[in-house]
Amino acid sequence: MAKTKTEKVQREIERLEREKAKPKRSGYLVYFIIIVSIVCIADELATQIGLQMQNVVASQLFAPIVGEEYAVARMSIVATIAGCTVGIASLYRTLADHFGRKIFLVFNTLGFGIGLFLIGICTNIPVYAAGVIIIQFFIPHDMQQVYIQECAPAKYRATLTNSIGGIASLSVMLIPILRNLFLKGNDLSQWRMVYMVPAVVALAVAIFALFFVRESDAFVESRLRYLRMTDEERKAEKKEHNKQENGVGLIAAIRFCFSHKQIRWAFVAGGFISFAQLVCYNYETILTFGYAKQFLDNGATMEVARTNAIGFVTQALLLFAIGSAIMAFISGVLADHVGRKPAVIAMCATNLAAFLIFFFGANQAWNPYIVGLFCGISVGSYWNGASLITLMCAESCPTNVRVSVAAVQPVVNGMIYMIASTSLTVLSNIMGDTAIGKICFIVSVPGMVLGLILLLVKVKETNGADLCAVRGDEYEKNAQ
Repeated sequence: MAKTKTEKVQREIERLEREKAKPKRSGYLVYFIIIVSIVCIADELATQIGLQMQNVVASQLFAPIVGEEYAVARMSIVATIAGCTVGIASLYRTLADHFGRKIFLVFNTLGFGIGLFLIGICTNIPVYAAGVIIIQFFIPHDMQQVYIQECAPAKYRATLTNSIGGIASLSVMLIPILRNLFLKGNDLSQWRMVYMVPAVVALAVAIFALFFVRESDAFVESRLRYLRMTDEERKAEKKEHNKQENGVGLIAAIRFCFSHKQIRWAFVAGGFISFAQLVCYNYETILTFGYAKQFLDNGATMEVARTNAIGFVTQALLLFAIGSAIMAFISGVLADHVGRKPAVIAMCATNLAAFLIFFFGANQAWNPYIVGLFCGISVGSYWNGASLITLMCAESCPTNVRVSVAAVQPVVNGMIYMIASTSLTVLSNIMGDTAIGKICFIVSVPGMVLGLILLLVKVKETNGADLCAVRGDEYEKNAQ
């Protein structure tokens, strides 16, 4: 016999009450940080491995088919196709506002573990593409970030968010260590093993999270409040708050986002600032062709120059993680002490300055450890600045639509970022792989400048917001 709506609601209330009644261990915040950090590590490894193995995979899978001159450029087409999953992924992500954060934390981690495993066993481009698409589908959700935002004390929210990100950034050192272990000299045949190790880590972490992570307190409280309301109370509150707190799902989130100037302009500003992702997605290629230049200048073929540069790049990547982690720790403290917007501006300025240093450093064959450090600073500056914009959006909306709003953000950002991504794909397929560094710089700078201007003029500061009390319209009132 089918359950009535009332019975289903009562059963969900009972389940959430049991979850709420679970006692927190002594020192729960420390315990929570450890668990979420492990999940962040798995996520960061899955995110960065494709970027740090870009030229290796291009030379092994794509170059034999399309040639050495355009291997990375052709591979970028796969990345562009994978990026089209963002719309479907956003529909999936909104379900976390109805079913909770925990189950999707587990699913996401399991998903990118499977994607890494597919790449680790692939022998052709279609299987590789399938792995990339799966990873791209699950990576952007960052449910662990939602946990931190909803569970961390307000005055330390940015510090904890970016400090845990810094710990995850340090874990990326595992990738160059694996490159050293499996890529011996000019023999790149064992490159798949570099993917298999993080795949096993991600799958193990998913199982760990299933048993040891508890549901977000903010979600439990918000969901219980909603379920206990009568239909009349829901209608009354829906009317009173202009439909902003009670909808759950993508439609409600889209309506909320585009009816609130604060979030709408944060999305648009973040979209243009995201042009800097071009550097973040191609830094290994920029490093490779920078160090390959010395060999090309001496008459080496592209294949030989690319292969000879791999050792320099592996050394550079060892300090990449440290540079990225430094910026994670700095950005969080900066955001909590001087505000989110000044911190974003500082991160963007650092991103640009550090890019120029590591770009010219690689082309002039500087010490790879120094070049790698500045490469990490550049990439880490962007990602941590972008995470602060995401945090500002979270601090500007109520709990009931927070994850759904976070699902809309990459759609809006992605639509704007496609301008930059398409420009790079077209230009690199015309000019070749060696021009990718210059193209990234030329396309990124105008977008970042425009995005920062919009952030300064259109978006209000959110430092210190109470996530349990925020409704979303106070920023409109403050603006009046």
